[in-house]
Amino acid sequence: MKLSTLTLCAALSLFFSAAQADITLHNAITGETLDMSFAKKGGNTDAFKQFMQDGKNPYNGNKEVVEKGKSLYMTGCSGCHGHEAEGKLGPGLADDYWTYPRNATDQGLFELLFGGANGMMGPQYVNFNTDEMLQIMAFIRDIYTGDPKKAKWLTK
Repeated sequence: MKLSTLTLCAALSLFFSAAQADITLHNAITGETLDMSFAKKGGNTDAFKQFMQDGKNPYNGNKEVVEKGKSLYMTGCSGCHGHEAEGKLGPGLADDYWTYPRNATDQGLFELLFGGANGMMGPQYVNFNTDEMLQIMAFIRDIYTGDPKKAKWLTK
């Protein structure tokens, strides 16, 4: 009887861990797994947990969150990327051209924000929590001016 209970518990544990398997985030430059223990406190929201399940930003298209993301972008990103994400010291963010092609996906864009990139783009986990990064990403996706067929975040 005890053995069957242990077997059942092990099977349920495997089922639930597989059902709740998170995506794995990688550094945009090195490909190493990102150490999420560096994340600023306060970002472990339901939206971030959902993002960690499938790599899609649940805030995309949410106008209220887009406005919050715009405010965060203006204070932390516009100095390099421009007030309309047109590019200045850093590249433009509203069109089809991505320095890092993985940025065409929400997971790739998050990886770059969290872990940084080449040049002047340092890791943003020191400036924003993970939920705020998702809000900034929602703003960036909202101002996109490129071909919708190339917008991988729009595909379901």
